[in-house]
Amino acid sequence: MNRFGIFLIISFFLYLFLQVIFLKNAVLFHTAFCFLYIGFLFRVPVEFSRMWLILISFLLGILVDIFYDSLGLHALASVLIGYARNHWLTLLTPQGGYDSNSVPGLSYGFQWYLTFSVPLILVHHLILFYVEAGGFDYFWYTLVKVLASAAFTLIALLLIEFIFPRRRT
Repeated sequence: MNRFGIFLIISFFLYLFLQVIFLKNAVLFHTAFCFLYIGFLFRVPVEFSRMWLILISFLLGILVDIFYDSLGLHALASVLIGYARNHWLTLLTPQGGYDSNSVPGLSYGFQWYLTFSVPLILVHHLILFYVEAGGFDYFWYTLVKVLASAAFTLIALLLIEFIFPRRRT
C-alpha cells in the first residue's frame, strides 16, 4: 500500500471521529446540522473506482448511522453521493482534464469547488432530511433544515480546505 492509500485510511477514520465525537451534538438554532463526514467522499481521487467509492460511502454512512441511531439514513445519502460524484466530476472536467491522482479541492479554484460541492451537499441533505421526515408533510420546515445544514456543512468543508490545502499533482 502506498503513502496515499494510508493517508486515505487515516482521513476516513479522522472524518468519522470528528463527526461522531465532536459534531454529533453541534446544532445551530435547533435547525442546522454539520455533516462534515461527506468531506471525505469529496477528497477521494478523481480516478478512484466508482464501485470502491460506493462501497466506502456505504461503510462510512453505516458507521455514522450506528452512532446516530438513524437506521441507514446516512448510508443511503452517502451511497447516492458516492454514485453521483464521478458523474458530476465528468461534467465539471477542466479544459485540460484532470491531472493524474488529482483530488477535487480548492486547488481547482474557489468557484469550481463551490460548483462541485454545493449540489452534492444539497442532494445529500435533501435525501437525508426528507427521508427522515417520512415525506413532504413538513416541506418548508424540512427545507429550512436542509438549507441551513447545507450552509453549515459547506462552511465547515471550506474551513477544512483552507486549513489543510492540497496542491494539484
